Amino acid sequence: MSDIPPPRVATDTHDFAPYVRILGRGPGKSRSLTRAEARHALGMVLRGEATREQVGAMLMLLRYRGEAIEEMAGLVEAARDHAGLPLALSSTVDLDWPSYADGRTRGLPWYLLAALLVARAGLRVLMHGPLQGPGRVPLVESLGLLGVAPGIGALEGGFAFLSLETLNPALGELLALRGVLGLRSPLNTVGRLLNPADARGGVDGVFHPAYIAVHTGTATLLGRDVSVLKGGGGEAEWSGVKPLVVTTPAGERVWPALDDAGKPGSTTPAEMVAVWRGERRDPGGEATVIGTAAVALHAAKFSPDPAVCLTRARGLWVER
Repeated sequence: MSDIPPPRVATDTHDFAPYVRILGRGPGKSRSLTRAEARHALGMVLRGEATREQVGAMLMLLRYRGEAIEEMAGLVEAARDHAGLPLALSSTVDLDWPSYADGRTRGLPWYLLAALLVARAGLRVLMHGPLQGPGRVPLVESLGLLGVAPGIGALEGGFAFLSLETLNPALGELLALRGVLGLRSPLNTVGRLLNPADARGGVDGVFHPAYIAVHTGTATLLGRDVSVLKGGGGEAEWSGVKPLVVTTPAGERVWPALDDAGKPGSTTPAEMVAVWRGERRDPGGEATVIGTAAVALHAAKFSPDPAVCLTRARGLWVER
């Protein structure tokens, strides 16, 4: 694929200017970046070859125009190029699990317990995402209470959490611009689709249903098999209270609501971890962990039958 940047015009004083012009020329003239253009443009940004003004303009124009599949594929490739992916881990990863939601009201990370539960089934799970941000505090506290140290290396007990700040610091800084620009950028989607270890399968959560087609379409273009769901607060998490639609490159599948589902009663990471350790009961939280683990097992190709995955997840919860 060609990686030649678009041509400059006489008024351009910087090599990055053509990208801003392509995105922002106005109605009838602007367009999305091609896959090659997006890869080259974000590569320049990550290498520090664009000014801060240009970076801000690009991110907000990308958001304003809406996420295009070809464009997103190029952005993901640039981020992977800059991070030197795939990671050279000591074992093959079965399931890629991005965690990038940063809403202040997202709640407790029950999906973290689900990932640990899936690892108990013998699957190798790599979760990744930023540690910084107001909505990331419960996750960071929970990781600490569970004794999980974010880093690169072996998957201890079949699970590891890799911080974006370690994986791709430049991309992490761009995501942190949300507080400066007042809005998220499409780079949030880029992080979710990084797949650092080239895992065999993936589970991905979105907040707005409109993004499901973008995520599955981009993943397909990149040759990936990923299960996308509208999850709790934008994470790959299912409470089981309502039926769930899981979208893969093969199509949609509806999971029926769980009979024992309900709103979790725990309000702190310490209470959530106590549920994991069997020191506290929280039926709603337990159903969320079991339901989410079942979806993850299905994404990791444990079984094509959701009922089988749910039965296995319930057994893992009892055996933990």
